Amino acid sequence: MRITRMWAIFLLGVPVALLIAYFIVPFTVVAITSLQAEDGSWTLANYARLVGDSYYLETLLLTFEVSLWVVVSTFLVGYPLAYFMTFVVRNRLLRRLFYVIVVVPLFTSNIVRAFGWMVLLGRKGMVNDILLSLGLIDRPMQLLFSKVSIVIGLSYIMTPFMVLTIASVLQNIDRSLQEASRDLGAGAFETFLKVTFPLSLPGVVAGSLIVFTLSVSAYVTPAILSGGKEIVTSMLIFQQYASVFNFPFGAALAVGLLLTTLLLISLYLLAVEKKVKST
Repeated sequence: MRITRMWAIFLLGVPVALLIAYFIVPFTVVAITSLQAEDGSWTLANYARLVGDSYYLETLLLTFEVSLWVVVSTFLVGYPLAYFMTFVVRNRLLRRLFYVIVVVPLFTSNIVRAFGWMVLLGRKGMVNDILLSLGLIDRPMQLLFSKVSIVIGLSYIMTPFMVLTIASVLQNIDRSLQEASRDLGAGAFETFLKVTFPLSLPGVVAGSLIVFTLSVSAYVTPAILSGGKEIVTSMLIFQQYASVFNFPFGAALAVGLLLTTLLLISLYLLAVEKKVKST
């Protein structure tokens, strides 16, 4: 009994200690820094500057807009792929091969992948060449150094997270429910809409949250693919810390980004919960 209690304390204490060490302490330091002026005195001027200057608010809106498009694009690509891997591919070896193909890009540095997209999205890159050869455009489009290039680059990086999260939920769906739906006369598409998709919503919600939070905090890919023309909040934070050396304002930007992200996630979860209760 004593050993069991000690193990319980240990198992509970380790995650609590890690939470304190890796989140609460750093966030507290950043929050305290954001309330200080450059001379060390206490002030709210950093937050007043953040809220009062439209430039920072527009940057914050751009950050969330890009992250939202990344969630949408990864869902549109990730859900069919996860469904295909779970319900269409019957061979276990082939299914594992698909999982490896999905995971392998994660082993490559974000910097390398971002530079790869620079080659593909350039005015003389493969994407423009294909569109020109198909006759869809009559001159090369400006894809690189734009909002579109950031969304494409981040979507490529985030898609494995969406696929793996949704696939893990799809695998646990009771196949007898789908068979019962078809036995009652529902077609394949109707079974998907009324049985499979509602049961997979936890995976969709979890995948969306993971992709959104990672996209909001992403720095390397937006910095490379935007070429400095589209500024997201993570780039501003880095600029304040590494170039301007205004640590208090950089901390205020980080706290503002975190709190706004938590607010949006809370509203999203409330909307999902309300939708689930109404169905």
